[in-house]
Amino acid sequence: MQYKRLSPGRLSPGDEGYPAFSVNIFGDQVTEERAENARLSAFVGAIAVGDLVKTTLGPKGMDKLLQSASTGEAVMTNDGATILKAIPLDNPAAKVLVNIAKVQDDEVGDGTTSVTVLGAELLREAEKLVDHKIHPQTIIEGYRLANKAAVAALDRVAVDNGTDSAKFRDDLINIAKTTLSSKILSQDKEYFAKLAVDAVLRLKGSTNLDHIQIMKIVGGKLADSYLDEGFILNKRFGVNQPKKIENVKLLIANTSMDTDKVKIFGAKFKVDATSKLADLEKAEREKMKSKVEKIKGFNINCFVNRQLIYDWPEQLLADAGINSIEHADFEGVERLALVTGGEVVSTFDHPEKVKLGYCDSIEEVIIGEDVMTKFSGVAAGRACTIVIRGATEQVLAEAERSLHDALSVLSQTTRETRTVLGGGCAEMNMSKAVDTAAQNEDGKKSLAMEAFARALRQLPTILADNAGFDSSELVAKLRSSIYNGMTTSGLDLNKGVIADMRELGIVESYKLKRAVVNSASEAAEVLLRVDNIIRAKPRTAGRNH
Repeated sequence: MQYKRLSPGRLSPGDEGYPAFSVNIFGDQVTEERAENARLSAFVGAIAVGDLVKTTLGPKGMDKLLQSASTGEAVMTNDGATILKAIPLDNPAAKVLVNIAKVQDDEVGDGTTSVTVLGAELLREAEKLVDHKIHPQTIIEGYRLANKAAVAALDRVAVDNGTDSAKFRDDLINIAKTTLSSKILSQDKEYFAKLAVDAVLRLKGSTNLDHIQIMKIVGGKLADSYLDEGFILNKRFGVNQPKKIENVKLLIANTSMDTDKVKIFGAKFKVDATSKLADLEKAEREKMKSKVEKIKGFNINCFVNRQLIYDWPEQLLADAGINSIEHADFEGVERLALVTGGEVVSTFDHPEKVKLGYCDSIEEVIIGEDVMTKFSGVAAGRACTIVIRGATEQVLAEAERSLHDALSVLSQTTRETRTVLGGGCAEMNMSKAVDTAAQNEDGKKSLAMEAFARALRQLPTILADNAGFDSSELVAKLRSSIYNGMTTSGLDLNKGVIADMRELGIVESYKLKRAVVNSASEAAEVLLRVDNIIRAKPRTAGRNH
């Protein structure tokens, strides 16, 4: 056991019997940071993550180029969650902010940068308060009160047009345009906003985006993208089969349709005559023929299999007037079953228990350079496919991420139909409410509430900075406008002026904004509670101490 002498300054004066030695209770390879050092480490890590992504915020935000050190693969993105997921971080506080960005992405689909930046700004403000000897628990209490006041203000300014379908559609289009304005699709945001809204309204209130298939096809430009009603499978019909069939009864299967069982399982046969080998092959063919007969018994006109279909069974199916599609990958088969109302089957002995899929027609279509199969008039009428065209793989990948964000937010908005205004308007209204609540609070908690309000004002400040405008002047004007009762004012980042966000159609989802404020304040609270960081290797089975 090791002992080390405490410095005289560490002894509490007047404490009799205070030990003159401290015991190091930790084993090898364990380091400890205490009190101020631990808190500083947490603050610095989280603030650094916020600074990393804040330049991507808003319609004038910049992209990040991420390159893998091992594969050299490059990803260009503006999406906060994608950036943070791709970077291996060592700081535990930084990982907390990465996690809230992931949760925001899963819950709402957008606002990942906003939630990370707000969490970092709350901690930046908390750091200043801790320096002024305000206890972290006092700051946490103040932040909780401020969060309550901010969400209440958000409720007050939220507008619900859910009962008026025309106004609600306008809201959805404005939300999509606001979401896409900070992405790669901003040049064609009108077109893509309409495309995304059309796709989401087909879901009829469902938030299951599996019905919306996104296909990325290199070539052309982004504006060549389009929405196709129905389902497109990146496969084609077998040889010598009709290129279009109608009134389709569809059997979707995941079964082996080849005769090479012997080769697959590595079995060896010894035969004393070639005629025996012929008998073996004949038995295999008969076995396959009986399987095809069972499939024919379903009275279908199209058979889609996840696995290969060899020439012999394909010929048998074609002779029976059944079109076949082989090697439809697993995701394709699952989604096809979902949209046509069928089930994926692997045995054919009980036709009465099998659910077939239905659609009006199936035909081969050419998209770009590829021949694909299009299923129209599917049973689940809400299914559709968005075909994205673009110059490079990177452009397509970022376009898909952008479109996915818009689709996610829109699908959530069809459930929670309230909306708020963007352009820093909602944040400034919340900031005003928190400032007002702070004036009615006595003690040091009011300082924490004022700090919360300052952190909220940082979001419009960053928006203005990223657009290259004088943020101090713009945000001061915005604050004055909101505090004087013009509650729909916000930043017009194209002209660098204060404007009415309702008139400009800069609308955001209420659920998104509420999730940003709640998640960021909870993350800040978690990190403020830290007063000790212990780094150690995990215990192994061989250690008994």
